[in-house]
Amino acid sequence: MPAAKKFTSILLWSMLCSSCNVRPTNALMDEIQLTSGTYGHTLNAAQVFSPDGEWIVYDTRNDDTHISRTEGIEKVSVNSGEIVRLYTTKNQSEYGPGVGAAAWNPKGTKIVFIHGLLDSDVAKPYGFTRRFGALVDDLAPSVFTHAEARTVHHPLVAGALRGGTHAHTWSGDGRWISFTYNDFLLEKLNKSDSTIRDLRTIGVMSPLQSVTVSEEDNDNFSGNYFAVVTATVTESPAPGTDAIDRAFDECWIGADGYVNRDGVRQHRAIAFQGNVRSDDGSTVAEVFVSDIPGNISTPEDSLPLEGTPTTRPNVPKGLVQRRVTFTANRKYPGLQGPRVRLRTSPDGSIIYFHMKDDNGVVQIYTVPTIGGPIQQLTKFSTSLQSQFNVSPDGKRLSAIADNRVWLVDADDGAVTPITIRHNDEDAPVNGASWSPSGKFLVYNRYVASGDQRFLQIFKLGME
Repeated sequence: MPAAKKFTSILLWSMLCSSCNVRPTNALMDEIQLTSGTYGHTLNAAQVFSPDGEWIVYDTRNDDTHISRTEGIEKVSVNSGEIVRLYTTKNQSEYGPGVGAAAWNPKGTKIVFIHGLLDSDVAKPYGFTRRFGALVDDLAPSVFTHAEARTVHHPLVAGALRGGTHAHTWSGDGRWISFTYNDFLLEKLNKSDSTIRDLRTIGVMSPLQSVTVSEEDNDNFSGNYFAVVTATVTESPAPGTDAIDRAFDECWIGADGYVNRDGVRQHRAIAFQGNVRSDDGSTVAEVFVSDIPGNISTPEDSLPLEGTPTTRPNVPKGLVQRRVTFTANRKYPGLQGPRVRLRTSPDGSIIYFHMKDDNGVVQIYTVPTIGGPIQQLTKFSTSLQSQFNVSPDGKRLSAIADNRVWLVDADDGAVTPITIRHNDEDAPVNGASWSPSGKFLVYNRYVASGDQRFLQIFKLGME
């Protein structure tokens, strides 16, 4: 990129954003396009890199909402641009089964992704409750195994789920998997009893043990991990309480949990958004934390992990769910902005989230994981547009605003633009992900090919 164009771009932004704490350095970087095929190359919101940083995994969607019609999981070489197909669905149609949102284990060769049920068709299409976590091994791709077990028939089984999982994320040590969950049995009951609802919640899978179900078919199968829900939700949260009717957009806290108020390390914990009711009955999204016990196989008294045919699954004994933010009295209450998953600092002490400032601009905010005052980190003049991510060393964040990629200083919130400002149709989407070394970022942009446009993967070097 010509030096004059770089300087002019930064100067213009600095003039427009004098209160945004912009660092006017000559930091614009050349975008390197890694893919060019005439199909989509959609990056997940997190964990797109192999542990050595040499490969990037993605699915072949060209639209974020099109998992049901997507057939492939691929990887691309960061250095050569070589493409390798890792998995292809069978009998793919617009109704499913569909795949998407691939996440690479940060410590190994396994890749987890959303997979629709194998019997998907026009009568039984891909849906929230008809999907699961599929695993492929980079060393032996093409064949998947089930991450979690699933059974929708009696008897229900502890450690197996009764619905669909998505938004899978590996824990920092690569041993556990978190997910968002919807329940098939409750969805079915809702058709005859409107007081019963399938409420979205979150959960985790542990390598504690594999789980076997008694009946194996396309709707019922055994799995490699022991799975439980890790948030309690209810149909009618009482106003002014910490009860929630939805848990979503979760992330693991820290690379190895966080240190609690007693100075003890909580090794496994999830941060998530939970919908509470304010005193006037309005819905407000707040930050919550679930502290997860090391052994998730023990149920609370009279509350089976697997639930019953007419009640939802239950959290394991020893799990502690607590609210971290209280924003109902702000001008713009609750977490607001583009849909994103929460993020935390590598040491787990800080949770990052989106919220509107008093001018209605979506910014990045922070709150201590143990609870405490909320702090505004960024002061952009235009709203954040998609997922933000924290660098491996915790010193910077990547963010998308004003149709460009920015770096955000984690200490003072100073922002540095590192790409030119694109037109709306060419703007970066789906956030920018850090390589394991922190030396470069990758992200998606639509690129024209004839009269069509396809999501491609771009790379920015940090050196």
